[in-house]
Amino acid sequence: MQTDGMSNFDFRQIYSRGITGKGITAAVLDTGIYPHGDFLKPVNRIRCFHDFVNGRREAYDDNGHGTHVSGIIASAGTLADGIGIGVAPEASIAALKVLDRSGSGKMASMIRAIDWLLYHYEEYGIRIVNISVGTPVKDMRNPENDMMVRKVEELWDAGLIVVVAAGNEGPNQYTITSPGVSRKVITVGAREEHTYIRRGKKQEVRYSGCGPVPGTCVCKPDVVAPGSHILSCDNQAGKYKRRSGTSMATPVVSGVIALLLSAEPWLTNLDIKVRLMKTSLDCGEPKNRQGWGVLNPAGLFGLK
Repeated sequence: MQTDGMSNFDFRQIYSRGITGKGITAAVLDTGIYPHGDFLKPVNRIRCFHDFVNGRREAYDDNGHGTHVSGIIASAGTLADGIGIGVAPEASIAALKVLDRSGSGKMASMIRAIDWLLYHYEEYGIRIVNISVGTPVKDMRNPENDMMVRKVEELWDAGLIVVVAAGNEGPNQYTITSPGVSRKVITVGAREEHTYIRRGKKQEVRYSGCGPVPGTCVCKPDVVAPGSHILSCDNQAGKYKRRSGTSMATPVVSGVIALLLSAEPWLTNLDIKVRLMKTSLDCGEPKNRQGWGVLNPAGLFGLK
């Protein structure tokens, strides 16, 4: 994976210790997965595929978003210079298609996928659930009553590490999307890198959802990670594409968690959350924008 915003993330020291995400499976609830060569070589790491939209059996992605997200987590990369390599290049993906070709989805599809996970996560060795999907909070007074919030908390209570996007509705307060408003899951915002020139001055594009969670004292997001110009697999053979958003920042965190679990598989979801809290770096933003701060992979592993 290469990106303008990932220049401070060097995983080579982690990889040199044999920590690559091997043995860890992340479920990705998204638009599906294209069987890109980066998931198939040297071995097939698409652990399973289930289509809750069209009922097809063979892995596919008619949008590309899910393939991109999965690639950020676990692409092995195919080019000599490392273009396209994911954060955890030997992790596996359980792809659950819950969004259609336009990137839209129905609540029923999400619920069916989550219920499937609750029954099958042990069978496929799933430890992480990545949800780069969100919807506006409907009940601003009681966001914890949202159906998606209740369902992702079932996953968390089952011991899974649920990593959810903060949404792209920022930068105002109370713009975290559901299910990112859940107090239990790990909610990821983007450390934006988009800039433009206005009246001769360089200005930064602000889109990442910001807390606090309405009707509560919960401050979200929990952590931020690079989310701009992320290069990852596209839904065409041998192709890569750059995308931006909290959808891209979320799998960066999921990939780092996969690395951590492959080194310390006994860690619980609460252990992971505490480790993130203690090691993330203050990036000088208000707490309702950065949470604990920016993801610090080296710090998670006790490296300098």
